[in-house]
Amino acid sequence: MTTLTGAQKAALVLVQMGPEAASQVMAQFSEAEIDQVTAEIAQLGAVDPSIVSDVLDEFRRTSAAGINFQGGLAYAQRLLESTLGPAKAAEVMERLSSRVQVQPFEFLRRADARQVVSLLTGEHPQTIALVLAHLRPEHASAIMAGLSPETQTIVARRIALMERASPDVVTLVAEELARKATKLITSHEMSAVGGLAPLVEIINRADAATEKLILEGLTEQDPDLADQIRQMMFVFADITLLEDRAIQLVLRGVETSTLATALKGADDAVRDKVLRNMSERARESLVEEIDLLGKVRMSLVEEARSRVVQVIRGLEETGAIMISRDSEDHYVA
Repeated sequence: MTTLTGAQKAALVLVQMGPEAASQVMAQFSEAEIDQVTAEIAQLGAVDPSIVSDVLDEFRRTSAAGINFQGGLAYAQRLLESTLGPAKAAEVMERLSSRVQVQPFEFLRRADARQVVSLLTGEHPQTIALVLAHLRPEHASAIMAGLSPETQTIVARRIALMERASPDVVTLVAEELARKATKLITSHEMSAVGGLAPLVEIINRADAATEKLILEGLTEQDPDLADQIRQMMFVFADITLLEDRAIQLVLRGVETSTLATALKGADDAVRDKVLRNMSERARESLVEEIDLLGKVRMSLVEEARSRVVQVIRGLEETGAIMISRDSEDHYVA
């Protein structure tokens, strides 16, 4: 189940209850609670019935799977008017106006990935990149998988290199696509979109074949960028998630001096994971070398950790180990 905050769960339950019953419940809330829950309702949009069912089960209510639930500003305003009256509701909505904004490409959030792929067919790669950078990573990943390999590579690189988008550009693109989807969307302020982090999020949620195509294409066009992405997809601290046999394979490919530098200042969990997968003699030798290093520049530590990660990625590419990305965590099977 998607992790929701208490306010988000409350919003889902209130929407399911309907305006009349919900208004009676909200009448018992403090002003701060009303603001918080109303903000969540206003941003709710359409919600997967399974999520609603899970939330309702948590509150020991009957599941309502199969029904689409819709919040939104209009619903929030009606609910407030029923609870507080028109005048007070107007005050609350005015306070919310600075907090609740229509997100760019909101109309695409409820669309099936295949529908979005069809909608984006024929669009410029920069347009596709802009759209995907605004969507949830798991949604963007499914859409990316539907693009041609050539387009995937181009779009992935443009997302990585994208920094900020002006409101005029976002609005123009959104309006054009909204016409095709019979909806309208606007953007109110410059938003930070794209960059390496969202691209890595997208790739991490992609299937293995799509990930391979994207990374291979990027390697051909921009090897440095591809390497940065690979490094971000598995960080040194993730060593704790590897199985023991995978750790042992990694240690065979890393020099003791490199490993000692990489472990300098590392979390106890990382250090313990490595040490317990070594023989007693090797463990003692490594600990001694770490102690003898004294103070080490962070840049050297990061370089050593990067080399360890490169060994891990190399083993993955050869099939010696496999890093599963079925969720946000990384495992080796």
